[in-house]
Amino acid sequence: MQKTSTRKQKQHKPKPELKWQTGAYERFADFNFILPYQFLLLCRLMDVTPREALTDFMDNLSCGSWNRKGRDSAKEHLINYFIAHGYGQEHYTEANIRQIFKEMDAVGLLFPRESNGKMVDRYAKWRDKHQNWWFKKWYRKPRHTPLKKEAQ
Repeated sequence: MQKTSTRKQKQHKPKPELKWQTGAYERFADFNFILPYQFLLLCRLMDVTPREALTDFMDNLSCGSWNRKGRDSAKEHLINYFIAHGYGQEHYTEANIRQIFKEMDAVGLLFPRESNGKMVDRYAKWRDKHQNWWFKKWYRKPRHTPLKKEAQ
């Protein structure tokens, strides 16, 4: 009888699609952090796991294509939250940031809900190519001078 190893085999992460998708920007990331106690208590009271709450936050903010029904209001609040925090405003105007979100949402709206797996696979391939093009378009866009420096 041959013995089988009981050690866990290390999972190999897929290669990044873009060179910069490493370190803090790695797509397949494992986070280990302390949840704020109040957040944990709130999740328990509402019977929602912290993972579920954080995943919903990320899906809604990224204007994801799956599970969109009834989430437009939450998504709009999260976009306003993102802008209120000033994220990206050292590179883009608020109007640009809102346009970025509109374009992300448009791609999510194209998800083929009433179709077979073959069409979903085609959509996923197109979406991935489009998102890379879209990212490069915005990343290469001339960025405005930071607001903080303009005030000086």
